[in-house]
Amino acid sequence: MKQREPLVKHIFTADPSAHVFNDKIYVYPSHDLAHDGEDDDEGGEYVMEDYHVLSLDNLDADCVDNGEALHMKDVPWVDKQMWAPDCVCKDGKYYLYFPARDHDGIFRIGVAVSDSPVGPFKADDSYIPGSKSIDPAVLIDDDGRAYLYNGGLWGGQLEKWMTGSFVKDPEEIPADAAALGPYVAELSDDMKTFKEDPVMVQILDENGEPIKAGDEDRRYFEGPWMHKYNGLYYLSYSTGTTHYIVYATGTDPKGPFTYRGRILEPVIGWTTHHSIVEYHGKWYLFYHDCELSGGINHRRTVKYTEMKYNPDGTIQTIFPYDK
Repeated sequence: MKQREPLVKHIFTADPSAHVFNDKIYVYPSHDLAHDGEDDDEGGEYVMEDYHVLSLDNLDADCVDNGEALHMKDVPWVDKQMWAPDCVCKDGKYYLYFPARDHDGIFRIGVAVSDSPVGPFKADDSYIPGSKSIDPAVLIDDDGRAYLYNGGLWGGQLEKWMTGSFVKDPEEIPADAAALGPYVAELSDDMKTFKEDPVMVQILDENGEPIKAGDEDRRYFEGPWMHKYNGLYYLSYSTGTTHYIVYATGTDPKGPFTYRGRILEPVIGWTTHHSIVEYHGKWYLFYHDCELSGGINHRRTVKYTEMKYNPDGTIQTIFPYDK
């Protein structure tokens, strides 16, 4: 595969979660279905019904679409919009985590299991108890403990849970108030339930103060990803309205995290969503854009590019269309 070229072109893919299993790269994207509907702030244009798993034997190989791995018709609790997923491996089993609207229109996180990284996956009959919002991402730490991060503003409903209960029309968060962050919860040994109630991650500025809701260049919007580099935890995420992928670092998987800078400048299209993976000693950023579709927001394609660190552990900013 060539860097910064679509992994596949026969379907529209977005929100890639990349992992290395058995020395191969597997990418778990969402699947955009083309339609003529209009865009809206609640994400109604993102019509997604299933998941396909992409794989590469190595970065010089062609990308393979392994076909449908899970469809919403096979998940009893799902009503619509199976959005950005993630997948991890534990004890030879592969666990696919995915968000979708339940029959009350509320986003929840489900889990499906397979003996193969490409599926097919068998989903549990109900969502993870206590789950809410979108964009699950799981880190299995060096000690074997697993943490699920998730959450997204606007269509992802994160702000609708500020009181602890779902509020359909919540009050707007003041610009000078602390911004919301993603949720994090440690997973139980069965990888299907939370060991504890999810808590909100705190993201701080360089002075140790919470990033403010009005700081749209730095505040959390959606798409959390967690990786470790030289023993440090890196929380990266999308700023949404300003279209950056940025990152913050910390010494504990639950935070707090301190903002450090930008990883990816804006791409063509409104959304930006990513993952970060190490492969054969180098680091790679997987992301999506709407270049192939000419900027149609719900017709995205997944790409990748190498990501580099500076000696102090900061990440070099990527300009997606520079050659």
